[in-house]
Amino acid sequence: MSRRSLHTPAPDAATLRSRLDRAGTAAADAGTDALLIAPGSDLRYLVGQAGGSFERLTTLVVPAGDAPPALVVPKLELPGYSDVPTDELGIDVITWVDGDDPYRLVADRLGAPGRVAVSDMMAALHVLGVRGAVPGAEQVLAGQVLRELRMRKDAAERAALGEAGAAIDRVHARMGEWLRPGRTEAEVGADITAAILEEGHTSAEFVIVGSGPNGASPHHDVSDRVIEPGDVVVVDIGGPIPEGYNSDSTRTYAVGEPRDPDVAATYAVLQRAQQAAVDAVRPGVSAESVDAAARDIIADAGFGDRFIHRTGHGIGLDVHEEPYIVAGNELPLEEGMAFSIEPGIYTAGHWGARIEDIVVVTADGAESLNTRPHELVVLDR
Repeated sequence: MSRRSLHTPAPDAATLRSRLDRAGTAAADAGTDALLIAPGSDLRYLVGQAGGSFERLTTLVVPAGDAPPALVVPKLELPGYSDVPTDELGIDVITWVDGDDPYRLVADRLGAPGRVAVSDMMAALHVLGVRGAVPGAEQVLAGQVLRELRMRKDAAERAALGEAGAAIDRVHARMGEWLRPGRTEAEVGADITAAILEEGHTSAEFVIVGSGPNGASPHHDVSDRVIEPGDVVVVDIGGPIPEGYNSDSTRTYAVGEPRDPDVAATYAVLQRAQQAAVDAVRPGVSAESVDAAARDIIADAGFGDRFIHRTGHGIGLDVHEEPYIVAGNELPLEEGMAFSIEPGIYTAGHWGARIEDIVVVTADGAESLNTRPHELVVLDR
């Protein structure tokens, strides 16, 4: 099968310039003199290129306010950033070669800062290098600043997430081709991985095929267990499309009629809980109230101790990002936020089930980016 091409346009220079400007403003509002952005999803959000993190320092210096940013990058890595429109974005490019002190270059750019925010995932090697170059500066995490920008998806980001969601739905629609007795979880997982790539993803970030008792482990992965008639199977799959935005969707299947007699009634509770959480989403409600909408139904049915994780996580350039749909998170939801709704019920040693959609907060509710049926899908043996 030929590989499908997805066509969401990459952010243009005007969009990236706006993000950089807002990052500088957010840094100032947070009382931070500069953001130091390491390669990864934050860098991709701001300049359109994720780059790679190595022992040689690469960092984007975003000063608070409206001073121009600078990309400090090893000269040998510079070709990897050739697609970044640095001139249009007003980014000064500062290269260095082996033998130079890149941390001193960063310090010279910063001046005498009182506080700098470093990427949450910046390697300790570089965090400590910066600390040594600007010993008088307090170091904090940049994630608390950038989360306020990245949580609210713009139209292009929502379109990319929509394409990713539709692509992973097409994979779920083919599950009957692969999921049958006598095959191992690993064999089914290999077919799913190939299909994810065929549907235009750049990689299969995760493929969970949890059959029978393995379905009671939410982050199981795959194994050599042979799928048996009557197994309930949790299939949780996703990954990035070329623009970097991720899919993530879970459906639960039965290989023939379920072996365990409690499956139908228990699954019905889960289905009600998942729908209740989706229905609870709208601007102004708290993240924790959406979690409670699902959790209360499951608890009232007597399965509270079998729902062992949060109801959802934000998604975008990272599979897991803010906002988290979890008890204790009082964050009010806003239009443009995107996250999963994925309650589960797990009976250790027997079976498990989970239903997961990605939703985007709209002006008056939620739009689901996954449209496959929520019912327990019984596949012919």
